[in-house]
Amino acid sequence: MIARLTFLGIALFWLVMNALLWRTEYGSHAGDTPVPVALVWKKILQSPDASALTVYQNGKRMGYCEFSTSVARQMAALDDNRLPPDALAARADYQIHLAGNLALGDFTNRIKFDGSIRFSSSNEWRELNLKISSRLANAEIHSLATNQMVHIKIGDEDVSLFDRDVTFAELEKPDALISSIAGNFAGTLLGAVIPSGATNSAAPKFQWNSRLTRVKLGSALVPVYQLETRVFGQPIVIEVSKLGEILRVQLPGGIVARIDEWPLR
Repeated sequence: MIARLTFLGIALFWLVMNALLWRTEYGSHAGDTPVPVALVWKKILQSPDASALTVYQNGKRMGYCEFSTSVARQMAALDDNRLPPDALAARADYQIHLAGNLALGDFTNRIKFDGSIRFSSSNEWRELNLKISSRLANAEIHSLATNQMVHIKIGDEDVSLFDRDVTFAELEKPDALISSIAGNFAGTLLGAVIPSGATNSAAPKFQWNSRLTRVKLGSALVPVYQLETRVFGQPIVIEVSKLGEILRVQLPGGIVARIDEWPLR
């Protein structure tokens, strides 16, 4: 009798625990679960996995990009026979790297980009470096948060078209700034990703929301973090794995970047 009662107790305990786990994983699917933006951002900065994303515009492939973190690069360099150091994630700073190429709208010359952003251990950005190149010209952008200024250089090996410092206050008017830098090409570049007339206002203030939701992948529901904001009235959505890997990015202008395994939607 004691053995049967013990078995019954264990069985009931197992059923209750599984019911609670199921409720945690799937029970809130209808309403999702709000999570702090800082939590998701920290997971992105500490992600051990790089993301190779294919970029589409209105369902048509237009390029690719690769997103990685300094943690991911250090993890990739570790010997398979050695465990990662305990303090790998307890860093003084973090860095993300983004590289790839795109063909925007009717502009036939592909645009290549390679950039990095350095963050402090408290997730505040410290330094930005970005290089954008095409057959027509190259652009280099460098900024230190402490200077409240961005240095922009545009040209090629022979001619310098633009080379000056831009204050953060000037960035409040993106249309005027880009037009002063890129001239007529600015219309082509902006029109490919931003609705007509939307850039006539001041630079948008990003207000991010984040939640834990589930995306159907095949026959399974996969839990992901979803970051969302709006710019010029258009949604920006980023889907992130539980480990911080970027899975899908939705941008204005019908642009979607995703890993190959992830649904395009």
